[in-house]
Amino acid sequence: MLATRFRVAPTLRNAVRSFTTLPSNPHIKVFPHPKDPKSYILCLLPTTPPSPTLSIGTTTALPPTPQSFTTNPHFLSILNSVLAEHAYSDPGLQSQAQAFASPAGFSFLPRPGSRKVGKKGSDTGAGGASAEGGAGGAGMGGWVHLSDERTPVDFGRIAWPEDIFGSVEVDGQGKIIEGTFQGSGTYRVVTNQGILGLSPFLMEKLVARFREEEAKEQQKA
Repeated sequence: MLATRFRVAPTLRNAVRSFTTLPSNPHIKVFPHPKDPKSYILCLLPTTPPSPTLSIGTTTALPPTPQSFTTNPHFLSILNSVLAEHAYSDPGLQSQAQAFASPAGFSFLPRPGSRKVGKKGSDTGAGGASAEGGAGGAGMGGWVHLSDERTPVDFGRIAWPEDIFGSVEVDGQGKIIEGTFQGSGTYRVVTNQGILGLSPFLMEKLVARFREEEAKEQQKA
């Protein structure tokens, strides 16, 4: 009976657990690199063997660090595409937009691309990954950042450039204008603070997109 069971196992190959997950982010699967015993492939999908083209990247150390990690450029392309399509519907970002347009407003938030960056700890440094706005936000609209959740920040402050996915435009009523997402160009998948921290809503959308991309790859194979 056991021999028979193993003979049909190839049909269930993708279901065999041959990976671990990162303790800091259980969404991320860790696979041994098939061509480099000193490296690992990081993926969002559990498929075995993993597809290098659909990976987050590779790392020579666990947990990954900025020095050990190499980003897969295709991953960033898919990530930005998903954010451009779905960021405006993210509940957390919608809350930021509402707070931005509230009578109290927030501290100054410039249009994407015009932000000055100072040394960490300075007044132009990191801030509101969970609440970012700007002078004149109340009733006038502006731009709000979508930032990685790996680094909690104080209310009214702006996240570090390496943590900012991009920005969306908000109207005077605190509503995100669909189709206005602009990638920051400064985001890093891995920093000293951790790896890829998306909201549950956006992580679900990202994983769904990778499943679609995987299905396309399998059809071509």
